[in-house]
Formats: sequence, structure tokens, C-alpha cells
Amino acid sequence: MGERVNVSFFQELMNSIAEQSRALLPKALFGAAGGDSIEVLARALMSGRGEASGVAIARQLLIQLKKASTDERLQFYRFLADELQPDAADVADAARAYLDQPSEKSLARLQTAAYSPRMEFFRRLNLAPGATAEIVALRADLARHLKADDALAAVDRDLQRLLTSWFNRGFLVLRRIDWQTPAAILEKIIAYEAVHEIRGWDDLRRRLDPKDRRCFAFFHPALVDEPLIFVEVALTRESPGTIAAVLDAHRDDDDVPPTTAVFYSISNCQEGLKGISFGNFLLKQVVEDLVRDSPSLKTFVTLSPVPSFARWLDRVLAIDGETGLDPEERAILARLGDPRWVDDVAKGVPGSEDLKPVLLSLAAQYFLAVRSADERPVDPVARFHLGNGARLERLNWLADTSERGLREAHGLMVNYRYDLTEIERNHEAYAQDGTVAASRNVRALLKSGAQIKDVAATSGLLALPGASKAKRARSMGSD
Repeated sequence: MGERVNVSFFQELMNSIAEQSRALLPKALFGAAGGDSIEVLARALMSGRGEASGVAIARQLLIQLKKASTDERLQFYRFLADELQPDAADVADAARAYLDQPSEKSLARLQTAAYSPRMEFFRRLNLAPGATAEIVALRADLARHLKADDALAAVDRDLQRLLTSWFNRGFLVLRRIDWQTPAAILEKIIAYEAVHEIRGWDDLRRRLDPKDRRCFAFFHPALVDEPLIFVEVALTRESPGTIAAVLDAHRDDDDVPPTTAVFYSISNCQEGLKGISFGNFLLKQVVEDLVRDSPSLKTFVTLSPVPSFARWLDRVLAIDGETGLDPEERAILARLGDPRWVDDVAKGVPGSEDLKPVLLSLAAQYFLAVRSADERPVDPVARFHLGNGARLERLNWLADTSERGLREAHGLMVNYRYDLTEIERNHEAYAQDGTVAASRNVRALLKSGAQIKDVAATSGLLALPGASKAKRARSMGSD
């Protein structure tokens, strides 16, 4: 409660300063409406006025941005891109001076010349009470226009640099989410869940059951009741092979302590913080907290989706020419086009069982051999966990038969294992040369089926093995 009172008091104090300073500023700054006034305020904010008047201008600018139409905000973003950038001539002069005579002084001059005025603009805009949250929202709005206007990418890069420092791990607070958490935050947990939909309050209560469930979230002092990212954990006695085993079942053996922590959902909450990594810090701290509270826990695994697998496989099958799949395998995979194929597998319809070995072999290749342009796996979830030092432990057949799970991955899910004795080694190997740590079982799947041959990539997603043979050998992982 004390933290909330202090934040509220500080905001009221800043609002009071802003109101008093507003009275001292030219009325022309606050009289106009629309996009022009936003630019006028932006120029005034950059004019070097005092701190107090800067607070008033920044607050008014944020008010105007909220009132602005989509076109007016887009015009403002283009103003930031076109006019608030380093002077090219100054940068060139400073660079030549540094090359001619390298020194601390010439380097400082070059750094000053190259420093983006947009960075300073957003720093000053952040003087306004509540501005940090508004700037995060502004970046989310900006992202909607990036594809249509390449020039706005520079604005987004500057914002990402600033927000990365503002949301440094040192400022983040880990809080456990339970049934006693304020309802306003619980509502946001329901709304922000991005992996497995929370179907109302009863479902949420099951996921927060203190007997065998945990939920943790990172918060930032500037966004007091806004979770940045949260993870849901199930405490079990074994690694699950289906999401139903996690969502629908609970331990009834209260006298037997759990040995396995299953991270089954990680959701980023703020679109404006996209590209700023919190998950690696979150998982490491959650593991520490779990071990402290439940010493019986020895195994830490995920049950993760494979969001790009079905799209990748569709593109492999669409390629005309030799891919490594023979006609029989193509015919087997064609069954996936029948929406009843899952029911056929469940009923044991003759021929339906042939899908499992073919699909699992292709999934092993997808993870271990397929590479994007940066020589990393194409799957975004894999990149996250492997980059954190996890091991690709198991591929799970028909683990998620929901509409989304079938559409994105033909029902496949993955267990990534966080072995506390191997995390650093796995992380270093992945960071240095893209080595994927994988279990023997996963590597055996790779050897058991047809090998997809090198094919010219048609997109960043379809980056079929482009690495050298030596590198591919390294990517087979470790035991």
C-alpha cells in the first residue's frame, strides 16, 4: 500500500508543477487543435525551456496525441522521422575529425553529433506524469504504420533503445499472481493470456490453485498495475505430453511432493515493449523462487507450442521439384488436408497411424536442420528457449488438438528442459554458433525419416538447411 501512496503522491506533485508552469507559457502553445499543435508543442519541448515548463508542455503534448486522429498521429510520426534526426553534415565532420586525430575529445564530439534528437525528445516527453505508459502505448500505435512507411523504422529503433534502458531488469519487480491479487490485475491476466485462452473466472481460479499451480509476473514502477509478462506453472510428478493433462487435471496426491515444474504458458502483455526481452530473466527468477518454496522440485520443463511448423510444412509441400519427400510420404501428409484426420487417428482408421512417424521426423528436421538467415532455428518459441539455455527434450504427438493447435502445428507441442547444470553451456553454444542442444530421442527422429534436401528459400520462414555440413552436424545438439 505504501508504494501505491508514494506513486500517487508523486504524480499529484508533478501534476501540480505542470499546472503552475502551464500558466507561465504562451497560450499559443495550448490553443491550436490537431496535428499542427502537436508539432508546435514538440518543437517547444525541444527548445530547451526549464524543467518545470517542460513538464507542462510534455503533458499537453500527450493530451493532444490522445485526441489526435489516426492521420494526425501518422503525420506526427513522420515529423519525428524527418526532422528530429542527427545533422548529416555535423556527423560527417565529426567522423572525419575523429579519423584524422582519434582522441577522447574527438570521440565525444562524434557521439554528440550522432546522438538522435528523437532520443532527447522522448526523454523530455517522459517528464510528464504517467508518460512512460503513454510512450509504450505510442510505440504500439507506431508499429501499425511501420510496414507502410519505411522511414518510421528509425523512430521505432530509437524508442526501442530508450525503452530497453527504462525497462532494465533492475527496475522490474517479480510478483506472484494468486486469488488475492487485485481484480483489476486478474482481469488483465485473463485478457493478456496469449497461448491458452483463459475461459472466465472459474478457469483462472483453477490456474491459480495454490495446491499445484503458480503464476508469476514482472511489473515496472511506472506501470504499477500493468503486468509486462507472466508465466503459468503446473507442479507435477512428470513431464506432460499433452496440454489437456495440464489444463484439465490437478494433483490429488497431496502427500506426495511435486518433482516437476511445467512452464506451460508465457505471455507478453505490452505490444509497445515488443523486442525487449523479459522472459529469460523471468524464468530464471521463477525457478529460484520455486526451488526455495518447493525443494522437492528437480525437473524444469516447458510444454510449448510450435507456432510456425504448419506454415513451414505447407511451403515445403508446395515446392515443385525434389525436396527429399517421396510420393508415398507426400500422400501420407496429404491426409492433413482432411479436417477429420485427428478423429481418424483416434478411431484407428487404417493408414492414419502412418502420419505420426512422418510428421515427427519432419518436426525434428524443422528444429535441428532448418535455419533462418541468421543461422538460427526458424521457430520463434524455439529461439527463445534455446537462447536461454534449454534443451529440446521431446516432441509430443497430438499434444494440442484445439483449433489453434491443429492450425499452427498439426497438434505438435514441445518439451524444452532447463537443466540447471547445463543451462550456461547450452546458452554459450547456441550464442556462439547456433548449436541446438537436443535429447537422443529427438535426434533419433531426425535419422528415422526422409531428409529434406537443400532448397532455395522462398522466404525467411522457408529457410531450408542453408548452413554448411559442419555447422549442421554441430546443430544436432548434445545428450
